[in-house]
Amino acid sequence: MIRIVIVDDKEENLYLLRALLTGHGHEVIEARHGAEALVKARQSPPELIISDLLMPVMDGYTLLRHWKADDRLKQIPFIVYTATYTEPRDEKLALDLGADAFILKPAEPESFLARLREVLAKSESHEPTPARAPEGEERVVLKEYSEALVRKLEEKTLQLEQKNRELQANITECKQVEAALRESEERLRAIFEQAPLGIAEGHIASADYVQINQRYADIVGYPIEELKKMTFRDITHPEDLDKDLELFLQLSQGKLRFYTIEKRYLRKDRAVVWVNITVSAIAREGGGKPQYCMAVIEDITEKKRLEAQLRQSQKMEAIGQLSGGIAHDFNNILTVIKGRVSLLQSTPDFTAEVTESVGEIADAANRAAALTRQLLAFSRRQVMQQQDLDLHELVRGMSVLLRRLLGEQISVGLEFSDTPIWTHADRALLEQVLLNLAINARDAMPQGGQLEISIASRDVTADEAARWTQATAGRFAVLSVRDTGTGIAADVLPHIFEPFFTTKDVGEGTGLGLATVYGIVQQHSGGIEVESTIGFGTVFHVFLPLVEAPMPTEKPTEAKARPVSGTETILLVEDELAVQQIAQLVLQRLGYRVLTADDGRAALDVWRKHRDAIHLLLTDLVMPAGISGQELAKQLIAEKPALRIIYTSGYSASIAGKDFQLDGKANFLGKPYDPLQLSAMVRKTLDAKPNKPPFV
Repeated sequence: MIRIVIVDDKEENLYLLRALLTGHGHEVIEARHGAEALVKARQSPPELIISDLLMPVMDGYTLLRHWKADDRLKQIPFIVYTATYTEPRDEKLALDLGADAFILKPAEPESFLARLREVLAKSESHEPTPARAPEGEERVVLKEYSEALVRKLEEKTLQLEQKNRELQANITECKQVEAALRESEERLRAIFEQAPLGIAEGHIASADYVQINQRYADIVGYPIEELKKMTFRDITHPEDLDKDLELFLQLSQGKLRFYTIEKRYLRKDRAVVWVNITVSAIAREGGGKPQYCMAVIEDITEKKRLEAQLRQSQKMEAIGQLSGGIAHDFNNILTVIKGRVSLLQSTPDFTAEVTESVGEIADAANRAAALTRQLLAFSRRQVMQQQDLDLHELVRGMSVLLRRLLGEQISVGLEFSDTPIWTHADRALLEQVLLNLAINARDAMPQGGQLEISIASRDVTADEAARWTQATAGRFAVLSVRDTGTGIAADVLPHIFEPFFTTKDVGEGTGLGLATVYGIVQQHSGGIEVESTIGFGTVFHVFLPLVEAPMPTEKPTEAKARPVSGTETILLVEDELAVQQIAQLVLQRLGYRVLTADDGRAALDVWRKHRDAIHLLLTDLVMPAGISGQELAKQLIAEKPALRIIYTSGYSASIAGKDFQLDGKANFLGKPYDPLQLSAMVRKTLDAKPNKPPFV
């Protein structure tokens, strides 16, 4: 490290030199003109001097002459660094006066430092640069110096005259610039005031607000003048305050230039608003710690709500998959139980006690089957038999049952639109939705009250439909069920559609009622929303896709009852062995010839051997070996169009990427089924009219 005197009358030049030299470990002494440099150098001689030429009080040439005339200083290297004297004769004059180097501004840092090293190396070898002009030529040097000064003065005079002319010519332009600046300031003010984001400026030390735009005030819910008497601490949610304060402290200490967090504000009406906030320190001239900061906030309350809705939807979907799988396995087990119980009940030799026990087993199996149906409804895995339905007719038909179910303490009101409202849905499942919502309302009105059921239609936008996992924008039928009950607490609302969630006492509810409603509505590509206020009641809005009214058709005449027995050949395909065995036993007892297979591939082998003899295919929908029941039926129908088909399943799995659905002509037997249901379905399918195509 060496001590270097730098001489320049311009602060920016001193700053750049100081930064470069101190950055490479050198000690720097600054002077604004030659006289000041001489005083400082004589007080404490440096190891190198770097000087500009054109300066007030004493210029660089005069400083160089005095430097080389001083016995204490003349051995110290002198570097001229100039942007004004740039001609070869200027350089010759400096070198004649004894300068060790002549460098033009601006020089590249590496090049500049290399020249410094050369000069210092030469100095260390004790080879000082003497004045080149002999003493007898002093007058010549002085003459050259005077000429240089005159030349520069003339140049500067011409430059000043030119600048004056330019200033005179640019007065109008300056006024225009001033007007543009005012316009720019007004525009910036307008942007500040009208920005879609909340913006506020505040003191870092006190956290007081200085400036606040209207959007900021709207988001946090306070008038601007009231906010100016507050700090951000007063409106930040208590649970978020510590984290915010920690980051703000680091900002005030200069450890952070800015920070961004998500936090909550408590509005004046005590509502909670989520924001994404970026707080930045505002730099001031002169350095030091910032005194002001700026906060920019974006209201993300709706985004947070949608994220929570997505998480809830994903959770419900996961629970639904689990519930559907459990229900499917239980339905297979219940099919065996119900089948065996039915066979036992047909045995006449049991005692009364045994007969009663068998009956209780049958009742328990039926209750379990009802629970699995609700699980399947929630998981959206039950087979739907959809048709065009008039919601007015459906609700009107259910009203008598609902009034009987709800009792005399609860009045039921119906409000229909002027025109019929049609949707494409499974009648039984929609009746289940209405029934479950009515029961839920009844339980919320133990002292009685009013239940209002209304039907309307409206358009649903893409943003609204995005709240429901299965729906798309369009025209929807809206079935609303409103009660005057106790209402639902805010912390309970997010959980009401979860299976087995209930606020009732143990033994008073399964927790599947609203979960079933949720699943059915989702399966119909609809949505459900709920509004509730403690003490004022609850309203559920069920949204179902609206369809055009269907063309009127004649009702088909019902076929006469036929015997349940028969002698036809049935190909039974079932991968659950216990279910296969009970179905085979029941059908054989009825006189049918039964051929069995465990999966689709085995069924094809049986088919190739007995194709001509087989009248009916009774197949599970979901099976191993890569061939589903539907795919198997398509292959067999292609070979034998007259073949009758019955599908059976514990649930409807996704087939070809879509939920498997049946129309009004479908032959489907849901598990768990009992022998009577099995025999009736088989006989009905075999006795269907020849011109009615089997459903595949």
